[in-house]
Order: sequence, then C-alpha cells, then structure tokens
Amino acid sequence: MAIRSLIINPGSTSTKIGVFEDESLLFDETLRHTTEEIAQYDKIVDQIDFRKDVILNFLKEKDVDIKSFDVIVGRGGLLKPIPSGTYAVTDKLVEDLKNAVGGEHASNLGGILAKEIADEIGVPSYIVDPVVVDELSDVARLSGVPELPRVSIFHALNQKAVAKRYAKEIGKRYDLLNLIVVHMGGGVSVGAHTGGKVVDVFNALSGDGAFSPERAGAVPPGALVDLCFSGKYTQKEVKKMLIGNGGFNAYLHTNDAREVYQKSLTDEYAKTVLDAFVYQVSKDIGAQAAVLSGNVDQIILTGGIAYGEYVVSEIKKRVSFIAPVTVYPGEDELLALAEGALRVMRGDEEVKEY
Repeated sequence: MAIRSLIINPGSTSTKIGVFEDESLLFDETLRHTTEEIAQYDKIVDQIDFRKDVILNFLKEKDVDIKSFDVIVGRGGLLKPIPSGTYAVTDKLVEDLKNAVGGEHASNLGGILAKEIADEIGVPSYIVDPVVVDELSDVARLSGVPELPRVSIFHALNQKAVAKRYAKEIGKRYDLLNLIVVHMGGGVSVGAHTGGKVVDVFNALSGDGAFSPERAGAVPPGALVDLCFSGKYTQKEVKKMLIGNGGFNAYLHTNDAREVYQKSLTDEYAKTVLDAFVYQVSKDIGAQAAVLSGNVDQIILTGGIAYGEYVVSEIKKRVSFIAPVTVYPGEDELLALAEGALRVMRGDEEVKEY
C-alpha cells in the first residue's frame, strides 16, 4: 500500500508543501506570506500557529483529509551538528529548534510544524539531512587557527539525495562509492563523499571555497582583517559583503546566473567573472579529489546553476580527467524529504534520534 506523506519546507516569506504517494508527487504549492503578515512576529518561532493555520486551511480547500497522511516531514533547521540521516522529531529536537541553538532561520519551523500536525493525527514526524549535517574527518576541521575551526554547513539534503540517487541508478551502495558532489545555487558547496559520509566540504554559507551568486567564499584573510579595522564599515556591512552581496552580486549586481551568462556573451568583464566562478568550483573539485586520494568514482553536479550548459561544459573540461561527470540539475527538496522518510518507513535505513 502506498505511503502518503505531507512535506513542509518553510522559507522566509513562504511555506512550500508537497503531497506524495510513495515517490510520486500528487501536488505541491508555495504558500506565500506578505511582509505585513511576517512583520507581526518578533521571532520566527512566533509564526508557528500562523503557518500551521495557512497549511491546514489550504489542504481543506483542496479537499485533502489531514488524517489520510501516514507521515509528516519537515525541513530540518539550524540544530546542533549531527550526522546525516532521517531524524524522528522529538521533544528535545523541537526544544532546540524553538530556542534557535544554531541561529534564527525559517527552516527551524519545519520540524515543529511537522510534529504538531503529526501528533494531532497520530503518525510519525521526521526531518531529513539539515544544513548542519557534520561528518567531517578530524583533519578537515583544522583551519590553522585553533579559535577558527572549519565547520560543516552545506546543502546536505540535496547532496545526499543526488548521491543516493546516483548509487541507486548504477545498482551500487552509496556507502561503497567515492563521490564528489557539487551543489551550485545561491551558495556553492563541494563535498567529498566516502564510506557514506561527507568527510570534507567547503562551507556554503560563510566559509571557504568558490564564490557563488550571493556569497564571497574564501577571501584573502589579511586583506579582510584590514577591511574590518579600516573604520569604513560596520560588522553588519562586512558580513553583508560576504553573505548576500558577494560573488556575482558584487561584480555584476545580479544573483541570476542566467543573466550573468547572457552578459558574458557581449561583455568581456562578465565573461571573466563567469569563468572565474567555473575556475574556482573546478579548483574545489580538485581539492576534494585529493581528499579522496584520487580514488573518485563520479563527480556529480547539481543545483540550479547546473541547468547552465556553458558552466557545466566548462567544468567538465577542467575536471573530467579526475572522474566521469553526472549532472542532476535543480534541487528537488520536497522529493528529497519524502525519500528520506520512505527509506525509514520501508526499513532501508534506521531512524535516528537527536
């Protein structure tokens, strides 16, 4: 009998939901929230009842019986660092989401909403591979400054989903493959997967690695220190330079990779910026090949920018000598969340407890 799931993925001004039977999407919807609606709440956690009502009212309008679901799955939030997997939403997990132990973010609402709705109808609730998944090897944590360890913040949900998808397609176990997975979206993360773990990854938010449409990636540390103490910028302004206004935004005043490509056809500077992006991502892939001692079964490109034929072809030119390249463009987060729950409910994976 098919397993019916409700998937909840909260964003800053919207809540995406999907209704699945097994892996088949019956329908999805982006429930948008106005600035005025969101502004009523001092903290993100204060939005719980509001967002829950929006979801339940929409399902009622669609004539969907809430009691028809076998499982409710929410997007994982900024929790404490945890290994990859599908986690039961426990009281402890909800407490840490409500207390924003890893910071304030709309995704913190995912697990809370899932548990509240699931408890009402007596079914399990889960989160799957939040961005704080941490499986780094000990040597990968050292940065050169003890006070500044390297940390694991990356597109864990999509990276794990496409890695397992590739393994399934070729009929091999994910934990027996050595993969380099490259997520290219608003942020970029390049991870080394071996033994079923991401043992090293370039921090996609505010750390190292290639610049992206909105983020600076690694910058010269000495120059950054001088900038911070120049007296010209506040701490908030410097952080915005690195996260939000970095990368394509800084050079070309757009975070749209498609627009950057179009500009690059007639503008030499734009082409240099786009080629620098390709160059840096390729360097990161090479670095992760070294992490895997050159034993790489496949390189996987994913995320929205992987739709771009120019970027994909140029990266392939630089890295195909390492391993063959497979492309899974886009980021189907709703399906990835559904698949995480299905693996547990079918007995393919053990559910984890936070």
